[in-house]
Amino acid sequence: MTTPQVDTRVDTRVDTTESARSGDGRPMRGRRVPRGPAVLPIRSLRRAGPWKRGLVTAALALALGLLMLLHERITDRGGVGSLLETFLPWFGLGVPVLLVIALCRRSASATIALLLPVTAWLSLFGGLLGDRSQSGGDVTLVSHNVAAENTDPVGTARALADSGADVLALEEISEEARETYEKELAKAYPHHTVQGTVGLWSKLPLSGTRPVDTEQDVGPLGDSKPQVAKLAGNRALRTTVATDKGPLAVYVAHLGSVRVTSEGGFGTATRNRNAGALTKALAAERSGRVVLLGDLNGTVDDRSFDGITSQLHSAHDEAGSGFGFSWPAAFPVARIDQILVRGVEAKSAWLLPETGSDHLPVGAAISW
Repeated sequence: MTTPQVDTRVDTRVDTTESARSGDGRPMRGRRVPRGPAVLPIRSLRRAGPWKRGLVTAALALALGLLMLLHERITDRGGVGSLLETFLPWFGLGVPVLLVIALCRRSASATIALLLPVTAWLSLFGGLLGDRSQSGGDVTLVSHNVAAENTDPVGTARALADSGADVLALEEISEEARETYEKELAKAYPHHTVQGTVGLWSKLPLSGTRPVDTEQDVGPLGDSKPQVAKLAGNRALRTTVATDKGPLAVYVAHLGSVRVTSEGGFGTATRNRNAGALTKALAAERSGRVVLLGDLNGTVDDRSFDGITSQLHSAHDEAGSGFGFSWPAAFPVARIDQILVRGVEAKSAWLLPETGSDHLPVGAAISW
């Protein structure tokens, strides 16, 4: 006798067209219940229009533009403002980065928002992109921080002498290298003065030379320091150069160094104090033609130099080419070596080739 076969398989298929039920428990036929996580919101985001895509990128573009436009309003606590202004031109690199992101996202809002940082950057630095130099010049000036650690002062001195400058300013002259510079430059420059760690060599006669007090030594320790010791560490001088067209007052200065530390941020206290003292000295200068040469350890965009730049203007900004970054010599990112003028016209300004220093020499031709 044959036993009937019983199908014990269980149909585990789910009819998704009838699995949904209304609030009273009755099935709602024809309604499909989605399986797994809902994907409709994600798909709707992907299908967002070009004005709704890339809103974060648009916000970053607006923030970048406002940062450049309102940099003077940023606090200088911890030296934040000065640090930002030292490298302000480099903030323009954010524009192409954000533009690539905006194009990849096909975001119209981000692309339009980029007009703000582009406009801000061009308003600040667009004038530096071209060549502003002219021919001519009555006096040629060169300034160079030769670096105390320079292992080739002979080569540095000879390179500077070959520049043909009429007036040559040196900063950070070490006691050990001073004699070398005096010896190597003597033939090309019959007139010179060294006041502490700064010096001036000239083809033209000098007079009225004196050190300038930039308040390098302050407080009780500074007051008790012997005058001889103060002069040895002096970092600024003033002299008069006799030219065929009349006297020219020349200042050479090396302001205090700045450091970035985790405790104090961008340390600018000494430099700012030096800048304040130099501002007073320049304000008291009676000569109508004034030149300031030196390593200011800051750019002319730095608010700390407003007192100086309100009296003198940059020869490079007026008659240079490009940004003229001078430090560090291996890969310059900032122009902290300056030639500033008043009462004369800058005809051209340039950078000289690298020497044994970590700074590049800077030059300018002036006339009046």
